[in-house]
Amino acid sequence: MTDPVSRTILLFDIERFSDRDDIEQNYLRRMLYDIADRTLTAAGIGEDRRVRADRGDAVMELIDANASVAALLRALLTETPVQLHGVNRMASSSAQIRLRAVLATGYVAVDERDGWVGSDLNHACRLLDADVLRAALRERTGDLALCVSEDVHHGIVRHGHPGIVPEEFRPVTVNGKNGPMKAWLHDTVQGVGKAATAYGDAAADRAEAAHGGGASAAGGAARGGAAGGSPEGTDGGSSGDPASGTAGGAVFHFHGGAPSFGGGLAGRDLHGVSGGHVTGDVVLGGAGDGRPAEPTDADGPSDGGALR
Repeated sequence: MTDPVSRTILLFDIERFSDRDDIEQNYLRRMLYDIADRTLTAAGIGEDRRVRADRGDAVMELIDANASVAALLRALLTETPVQLHGVNRMASSSAQIRLRAVLATGYVAVDERDGWVGSDLNHACRLLDADVLRAALRERTGDLALCVSEDVHHGIVRHGHPGIVPEEFRPVTVNGKNGPMKAWLHDTVQGVGKAATAYGDAAADRAEAAHGGGASAAGGAARGGAAGGSPEGTDGGSSGDPASGTAGGAVFHFHGGAPSFGGGLAGRDLHGVSGGHVTGDVVLGGAGDGRPAEPTDADGPSDGGALR
C-alpha cells in the first residue's frame, strides 16, 4: 500500500438509479460522466490532476491537493446545476438525472489492488449516503443537493471567497460508524440564497443568447417581481387616498402633455391631468356610447364631447 497523500475528494451519486431499466441506466451513467467532466473543467482541473473510480450509480474523484478547492466549489454551485438543467430539459421524464454531491478533503492511500483506502474517504462516502442529504434532494425543486465536509467549510466556505456565500450553508450531523460527524449542507430550500439567485440570472442570460432575448425578458420580469419591484407601466398599489387611487377604481396618471386615445376611455375620479383633479366619468376620443367624438374647435371640446 502506498503512503497516504492529501487529496480533494469529490463524490457524485444518481438519485433513484436502481429504479431505471438497463437502457436508462446506461444513459444516466454517460450523463453523469459528462457532468462531472464539465464541472471539473470549469474549475480548471484537467484529467492529469485527478483520478476517477467508477461505482456504477456514482463516481469518485481524487483530485490533486494543489488544485483550487474554492474554484471547484464555485463550479459545483454554478456549473453543475447548469449542466443538469441542460441535460434534463432535453430528457424524458424517465431519464431525468438528479445528483447528490459531497466535497471533502483528506488523506487517501492506494492499496496493491488499486483500491482507495482512508478514513477520510470513508467519511465522505457516509456523507454521500446520509439520510439528511437524500432528504435534501427530495425536498428541493433543483436537481443537486451538495454537502461539504467540516474541513472544507472551515478552510473555504466560512471565509466567503468570491462566489461562495457562507450563509447558504447550514450545519448537519450525520451518524457514522465511529460516532456523529458534522458537515455542512448547501441549503436553498428555505429561501433562495445569493448563489442561487446569481445562477438564475446567469441561466436567464444564457437563454437570452440562445433565444434572442425573449426568455431573458421574461426572466428579468420575474427577477424584478421577486425583488419587490413593480412591472414598468403599472401603479405600485393603492392606499385608498385620492393621491394614490382607490382600490377597485380606475386610476390614470398623466404627466403633462396632451394624451390622445383612439377610442373611448371611461373611469371614475381622475387625478393628475395637467395638474388638475377631475371627478366623474371622463371620455377622451369618443362619445362614451361607441359613437365617434364630434369635432372640437381650438377653444376646447364641443358640446358633443364629455368632460365633466
